[in-house]
Amino acid sequence: MPIRMLYEKNVRDTKRLDPAGSGTGGVRAEGLGKRFGALWALRDLDLDVPAGAVLGLLGHNGAGKTTALRILTTLATPTEGRAWVAGYDVVAEAAKVRPRIGVVSQAPTVDGLLGARANLVMIGRLYHLPAAAARRRADELLERIDLGDVADKLAKDLSGGMRRRLDLAAALVASPPVLFLDEPTTGLDPHSRTQLWELLREHVRDGATLVLTTQYLEEADRLASDILVLDHGRIAAHGTPAQLKERLGGERLVVTVGDAAQLEAARAPLGPYCQGEISVDPAARQVVTALRPGTRLVEVVRALDAAGIDAHDVHRREVTLDDVFLSITRTGATAATAAAEPKAARA
Repeated sequence: MPIRMLYEKNVRDTKRLDPAGSGTGGVRAEGLGKRFGALWALRDLDLDVPAGAVLGLLGHNGAGKTTALRILTTLATPTEGRAWVAGYDVVAEAAKVRPRIGVVSQAPTVDGLLGARANLVMIGRLYHLPAAAARRRADELLERIDLGDVADKLAKDLSGGMRRRLDLAAALVASPPVLFLDEPTTGLDPHSRTQLWELLREHVRDGATLVLTTQYLEEADRLASDILVLDHGRIAAHGTPAQLKERLGGERLVVTVGDAAQLEAARAPLGPYCQGEISVDPAARQVVTALRPGTRLVEVVRALDAAGIDAHDVHRREVTLDDVFLSITRTGATAATAAAEPKAARA
């Protein structure tokens, strides 16, 4: 069936959505779990994300992030537990959940054989926007994401970054009360990423709930009011970005060496000036560790020079979410962290 006939049939046959709805907004989950054979991809996930909040789901590949989003967007059925989105049960009331959510998955979802504007108008009509309103909303979003000049270009002929922006615009056409974004800005340049962050912030300020997974921890730090770290399908840590960074504590010492072969040798002279483990990043030729309070950088430089370490740069910086993430998900640290964390994630 031609795509135009398909969406027109949807508009004709589907009951018009009540904009006010009867849901309470937000996202909740109790004991949510998903098993594939003997493997639990997700276990004991509790969430309580109110309207107007942003939850960032962090974790390594395979940690359970996408599985959680698939359940919350009605694309998968949980093995155990329950979840509610916009006030509706994602299993028993899936048909009521779907019109109230916007979703950006990792795979492209726009129709490659339609133009950028036509894609957005079609989606607006599927959400039962009047034709004129759908066109106005499409043009507004295309301008906001810098695609106004290619509005009539087929989606398949757009660059990867342009298609990614069009995907996000598609999720925002009907201003849904709940948005689920699975690594929404992957592949975007810094300008486009910052531009989309502002678009999402506006949507949240209007009362929407946002749940996103991301590989860019700066993105989670900028957008999320609450962060939940998953590891092997379970909650490893939960809190605001500030709380998680404060828990790790202290400044970080970063030493960049000229030769990656000297990274291991740099550990010994740094010992008296650090606390906790010393991390080595061969790709960046850097050694990173928690800096002992009261340490002067000149002392560190002298110690490195005395040990024959060719240090190109020595500086201190504040703790970042990258530090938190690496600390929580490091082998051996996860179990202890999970035991110390509360199960419920309250945004």
